[in-house]
Amino acid sequence: MTPSTAIAFSIGLPVFGAFLIILQDRYPNIREAITLVTAASLILLVMTILPAVYAGGRPGFVAFEILPGLPIAFEAEPLGMLFALVASGLWLVTSFYSIGYMRAHQEHKQTRFYACFAVAISSTMGICFSGNMLTLFIFYEILTLSTYPLVVHTETPEAVKAGRTYLGILIGTSIGFLLLAILWTWSLAGTLDFKPGGILGDKAEGPVLSLLLFLYMYGTGKAALMPMHRWLPAAMVAPTPVSALLHAVAVVKAGVFTVVKVIVYIFGIDTLAGIGHDDWLMYIAGFTVLAASCVALTKDNLKARLAYSTVSQLSYIILGVALASSFGVIGSGMHIAMHAVGKITLFFCAGAIMVASHKTEISQMDGLGRVMPLTFAAFLIGSLSVIGVPPMGGSWSKWYLMLAAADAKHVIFIFVFMASSLLNIAYLMPVVARGFFVKANPETDEHQDKHHDDRAHNPWHGVRFRNVREAPPFCLFAMAITSAGCIALFFYADKIFQLLAPIAGLKG
Repeated sequence: MTPSTAIAFSIGLPVFGAFLIILQDRYPNIREAITLVTAASLILLVMTILPAVYAGGRPGFVAFEILPGLPIAFEAEPLGMLFALVASGLWLVTSFYSIGYMRAHQEHKQTRFYACFAVAISSTMGICFSGNMLTLFIFYEILTLSTYPLVVHTETPEAVKAGRTYLGILIGTSIGFLLLAILWTWSLAGTLDFKPGGILGDKAEGPVLSLLLFLYMYGTGKAALMPMHRWLPAAMVAPTPVSALLHAVAVVKAGVFTVVKVIVYIFGIDTLAGIGHDDWLMYIAGFTVLAASCVALTKDNLKARLAYSTVSQLSYIILGVALASSFGVIGSGMHIAMHAVGKITLFFCAGAIMVASHKTEISQMDGLGRVMPLTFAAFLIGSLSVIGVPPMGGSWSKWYLMLAAADAKHVIFIFVFMASSLLNIAYLMPVVARGFFVKANPETDEHQDKHHDDRAHNPWHGVRFRNVREAPPFCLFAMAITSAGCIALFFYADKIFQLLAPIAGLKG
């Protein structure tokens, strides 16, 4: 199979999987087997494209032309290749987790869940391999629409309200700002193709470029740049596997991926550096990094705390690429992968705690680490990666982001990254400390429920052994994989550097 054919199949395979999932609605075991096989097959497809991109190739194809010179086109380039590897790999891991979580929680309409998840991954692959801004925009909108049923999955009034916020902000920003920016770019440059060095360099003056930059940044609502971030905490009413999709596998990563693609391939980092009016983006991103971290400190609900942590971490990526430095492109690209694996680990742990103990508030988790040692150990590893402590992958992306700030002579942002890392410690490590080092309060301990004896014999309800009461095995397996991934990314960060170096103008 040629790389170009593999690109086409990587977009179509999840949709075909979704169709088969719907057909097997009455047979849960077959439905979930289809999900796992489809996810595993997608990874293999994506991996067949990687050697060509590593060798400097840009495989792709044109599906059809909407207008002369305006095609629906696909191309595998380094940044999209990295995102495709992250999304496809984490889909398989999240599928394992979802099976354990959805069965333990006895969630309704699981077929709809798995089918919509598959369509969301298909649209993510379309975003990864988009050859121009129009193609990316179409799949960006499909991703929004396909994830809406997942956000409102529980169908409670709170979920419906969150869904309105989700659609309102994401569709409103993309139609009101992003589409306008795309049309304006087409009128100026006569093309929307992604080209190294950008397509706007000699097509517009500084004020026009600055306004276009504003439209692109705030039109990409999935990047959650303040004040367009409210949809993300609101969407936490969804089941934990959906939170994993939103925060790590697809949605927010599609947002920051779009931001990086626009700056690298539409503006060009040299053009951005020469605008002279782009400092506002750095300062708003820096403000978002610190402000969201401070808000996270105030949240007692674990998923809400992690949601604001994500808002902060996304702006690391925006700030890095806004610095218009080669190191910034490397650091931002790396952080897409590093944060995805670290944050999905944390959300997996939050869901495992809810399934096994029915606890959602951090203040209720005293002593819980002694009862759920595997879950809290995974939470520790994910936290250290998000904080940026070696030997965790997050340490490399933060290193390159600080190098970018130094290279661009914006020393203040080195202190922003350092202050944010201290805030990461302040809002993540107390969860671990409470779990392992604070004695449980018998009055708030809800572990000893009357169903304990029955549940001990049902693996879908969790692992029970003496005083240990963990989440279901499928959930534990997923957490083990992503925890190992946090460590592996530290030792294999050079592979990501080599992949991204060509678009950053560096030698691999």
